[in-house]
Amino acid sequence: MRAAYAAGIEVTEVTERAAAALSDTVHPQGLVARCTVPGVTAAEVLAAGPRLVAVLVDTNDPGNAGVVIRLADAAGADAVLFAGDAVDPYNPKAVRASTGSLFHLPVARVPDVVELLPLLSGAGLSVLATTGAATVDLDEAQDGGVLDLPTAWLFGSEAHGLPADLADGADERVAVPIYGRAESLNLATAAAVCLYASARAHRGRRGALSS
Repeated sequence: MRAAYAAGIEVTEVTERAAAALSDTVHPQGLVARCTVPGVTAAEVLAAGPRLVAVLVDTNDPGNAGVVIRLADAAGADAVLFAGDAVDPYNPKAVRASTGSLFHLPVARVPDVVELLPLLSGAGLSVLATTGAATVDLDEAQDGGVLDLPTAWLFGSEAHGLPADLADGADERVAVPIYGRAESLNLATAAAVCLYASARAHRGRRGALSS
């Protein structure tokens, strides 16, 4: 509290009942902050020349959204975009699931998915759509050098996947290979596999160029 006062931040003490009403958790931490949401746009994010971007399309689960932000941060991605009818990245559950990563990298929205592919392609990004109906699997993409390029990964909702027109408009449709008997992977797991595959390819590429 002394540090907040010293920084010129307004501090108001409230009762436990009021604190509980201000929070959506069962056992609030006792501190609530009122913050301004960053106003970065997708165009500004893409103008910075990113090499790895995660794009959540119509993803409506805040927990999954926050986990993917955390994964993108861990994999060294440059940004996360929320496209179409996607959950608010500043939903309290998404913020908690990101465990701070929401504040480490730019997060922006693209409300109209029609604008998405031109924006990504115009930024020089190779657009890869994750879908079961794929033209290549992730192993083939790695071996073929597809992942060496600056990349935007498109991830759809767990319930419906990516819209067909969006998947068809991507540069490649990529499937995560399943070697066992599981029917599928959840969104966060698929995102982790894909983002880290790109991160490895990019790090290897930089090493090859420097040598």
